[in-house]
Amino acid sequence: VQLQASGGGLVQAGGSLRISCAASGRTFSMYNVGWFRQAPGKEREFVATISRSGDRQYYSDSVKGRFTVSRVNANNTVYLQMNILRPEDTAVYYCGAKSGEIIGTIVAIRRLYKFWGQGTQVTVSS
Repeated sequence: VQLQASGGGLVQAGGSLRISCAASGRTFSMYNVGWFRQAPGKEREFVATISRSGDRQYYSDSVKGRFTVSRVNANNTVYLQMNILRPEDTAVYYCGAKSGEIIGTIVAIRRLYKFWGQGTQVTVSS
């Protein structure tokens, strides 16, 4: 599966932004999709993951309550709705796909996601 993230941009603190991850291939519904982000000089960190059917979502503590991950398998797209954005949310956001089962204890393990998109820049100004 090939992934492409889009929708990033510049937003003021407190604002909202929705980014998308579009996938190619008819097997998209077989993959759990995760969002990770990487700020300059920092490691890529887990943000959120949604299960294959969309019935389970997982979030990092730093975004829980502000971000919502969703998917429309018919459109091969996963979304990340980001609300109440903070300057510390500034990063390049990447989507990754993982096949098989997903549970809370492993969602943040980056190496389990075998396919990655190119990333989209999100900048939050103070």
